[in-house]
Amino acid sequence: MFEIEISNRQQSLNIDPSRLQQVVESVLVEERVLAAQVSVAVVDDQTIQEANRRFLGHDEATDVLTFVTDARPEMLEGDIIVNAQAAASVAHRYGWSPEDELILYLVHGTLHLVGYDDKSDEVRAMMRERERHYLAACDLEVRYEEVEYEADERIESE
Repeated sequence: MFEIEISNRQQSLNIDPSRLQQVVESVLVEERVLAAQVSVAVVDDQTIQEANRRFLGHDEATDVLTFVTDARPEMLEGDIIVNAQAAASVAHRYGWSPEDELILYLVHGTLHLVGYDDKSDEVRAMMRERERHYLAACDLEVRYEEVEYEADERIESE
């Protein structure tokens, strides 16, 4: 059983909440999560910068933030904040739509929620492989590998 709430708090992109729910659910199912309550907030630079400063002490906008609030075996709970304004401003550099860039952020954040990490090269490689897998399931081709150094800078999540 999954409860996935999508909250649109920005005006940079038109979003399809059902597509965002489907992306989160597909990651949860394939990663063998049995039950989850996930809140996804689609926000702008200012909102994510405030959250980043308040909760992590980083006074800057970022692409995605993930917060696990409960990780019991029977129930995973957490919040994912994705930055639509960032997606709209950088997507053209990677040759895809802002909506596709936002899906990348959402996949990345959901992977953090289920326990993946990207703090070292070894675990980052595993996480990137899972990103490629889930993006392919969304009929998207990874666009960040050609510009890997920028991808590392653009996807930072806790």
